[in-house]
Amino acid sequence: GLLDGWTGAQFDGVGIGHTRWATNGLVSEGNAHPHIDCTGQLSLVHNGIIENAAGLRCELAATGHTFLTTVDSEVLCHLIEYERNRCGDLVRALQNALARVEGTWALAVLEQGTGRIGLAANGSPLLVAHTSHGDFAASEIAAIADWVDGFRVLDDGDVVELVNGWWNRSGTAVPPPVASRCRWVGHDVELNGYTDCMAKEIDEQPEAAARVLDELVDGIANGAIWNQLGLPPFERLRVIGCGTSLNAGQVIGNLTRELGGVPVSATVASEAAAEVPDEHQLCLAISQSGETTDVLRAVESPAMGEAPLLALTNNPRSTLARLADAVIGCPAGPQIGVVATKTFACQVISGVALMLSALVAMNRLSRASATGIVDDLRRVPDQLAAAGAVAKCVVPQIADELVSADGFIFIARGSGLPYAAEGALKLQELTHRWAEHYPAGELKHGPLALVDFGTPVVVVDNGDPKLAFDIAEVQDRGGRVITIGSAGSEIPVATVPVAPWGPLESAVVMQILARNLALALGHDVDKPRDLAKSGTLE
Repeated sequence: GLLDGWTGAQFDGVGIGHTRWATNGLVSEGNAHPHIDCTGQLSLVHNGIIENAAGLRCELAATGHTFLTTVDSEVLCHLIEYERNRCGDLVRALQNALARVEGTWALAVLEQGTGRIGLAANGSPLLVAHTSHGDFAASEIAAIADWVDGFRVLDDGDVVELVNGWWNRSGTAVPPPVASRCRWVGHDVELNGYTDCMAKEIDEQPEAAARVLDELVDGIANGAIWNQLGLPPFERLRVIGCGTSLNAGQVIGNLTRELGGVPVSATVASEAAAEVPDEHQLCLAISQSGETTDVLRAVESPAMGEAPLLALTNNPRSTLARLADAVIGCPAGPQIGVVATKTFACQVISGVALMLSALVAMNRLSRASATGIVDDLRRVPDQLAAAGAVAKCVVPQIADELVSADGFIFIARGSGLPYAAEGALKLQELTHRWAEHYPAGELKHGPLALVDFGTPVVVVDNGDPKLAFDIAEVQDRGGRVITIGSAGSEIPVATVPVAPWGPLESAVVMQILARNLALALGHDVDKPRDLAKSGTLE
């Protein structure tokens, strides 16, 4: 159970906790949640960022409040304390305090003595569940899946007492929203003999891919997936995302351009607000959690204009899903490790199925062509499994040779390029070493200066004949070339010819490479340095 091996004080039935360090402020025990007020009567945990924390801190300090940290979350606790001293009630104090706050939050505040817990949400996910095992609040369902059948998601502005009531931000009592059923269960998030979540989630990719295909494959060649969304035809596609989700979006965009002749742009979410609105485009916003702040701000910006918004997310009850005109899922199951693995594969497959269906529905791709591509798509789960088996045999020895390398280059051309980007990202996140990706033809325009004797250069080979010349450039300068491709490659996993979505199998290889290197360097592969589970800050 949860308390196996626990040697601390016994719990009295009520409590709050946080599994992350402070994003705002140094990573230290003093800055970690929960934060407390001056008297120690209020304890608070918080996700999000308080934009006017500095001004509130000055006001509160002037009235005698003493702060122990520089963390913005601590300001909330003192502000609630100030309001509670004025009105005498925790929930009313929470409402009054938040009326003065600018920013985002999902918070829980515990009142000593009474054991009351106040909850509030604004721009950050928080859900509650009332069960026979007790009352729960959590930022995502995976945390409480063992005990919960149904749950309710707080809307922006909601203030709730965990066991008694539901109010909006103005303090008016409102009926609670309809409960959602829990899709995940406890064994989905257990290690089941694996040493880490990443290893488990890498191995879950074939099954997860098959699950996504089972849901979508029958609606591709007849255009049904697209038609059921109720969106208008589009002349251009704009992809918005961050990190792994943006890489998946690049794959989806490349396929849409190649097969349908649709102009495609892909924008980093944190820069998307500067784009020019275009009502003739479809905006495809991709976020595993559906709560990535940069993505939410992008789709709420004037740059969206009148263009329809389609969300691709692993969480159909997320904020992004609620903002979108339509939603397409990528049901990968819970992604517990901070570094995305199976969700990348599922985003690619789901997005590919969606765009193939859209191209058929818009008469940009024939049903016959789509049917042939669907046959190839059905083979993906087996291809992922085979790639994993090969990589587990070949990669450990390669990783041993690369442990002392302090920098890595990933190169590819065409459909392989987003996978090179994803491979470099995985290596950065997990090993804390420098890793960059480049179009292979760009090496000679500058990055080749980085290649020295022994410099590891990972080549994601999609069969482009020009790659041979790029590889020769690296070898002439003593670089250590690691090719991921078809038969004859150092890591032979790719199918021939390469599918329109590119060498998806290579992603499995690079996940295993990054994990092996990280473990050899002594790093925690489930909780990489300085990274949080979901991008909750701008």
